[in-house]
Amino acid sequence: MPSNVTAPHTLLLIAVIAIISFILRAAPFILFRGGHTPAIVRYLGRVMPPAVIGMLVVYCFSSIDFTDWRAFVPALIAALIVILLHIWKKNSLLSIGAGTVAYMLLIQFVFKG
Repeated sequence: MPSNVTAPHTLLLIAVIAIISFILRAAPFILFRGGHTPAIVRYLGRVMPPAVIGMLVVYCFSSIDFTDWRAFVPALIAALIVILLHIWKKNSLLSIGAGTVAYMLLIQFVFKG
């Protein structure tokens, strides 16, 4: 630990982060307490989750070397597991978790280079 970081400094930092997190989480309830949510907020709530997932998929596949089959086959198998599990169970946590575990097992034990 650097010499200029003390326990009170750390506790103050944690307190500030906690207060800001609380304010950010409470803000929608304070701003929209009348029960009427603006149309733009409802629209963003509808389109943002798929857009974020799409960006994550692009990010995950952007660093894969598609010229080496040992690099892209485990990723494609894991992605297929995620897709099929999500279609079947409609559970994001299960499908992403299973896909991650499958990918790690595949690159560690099946497709190790």
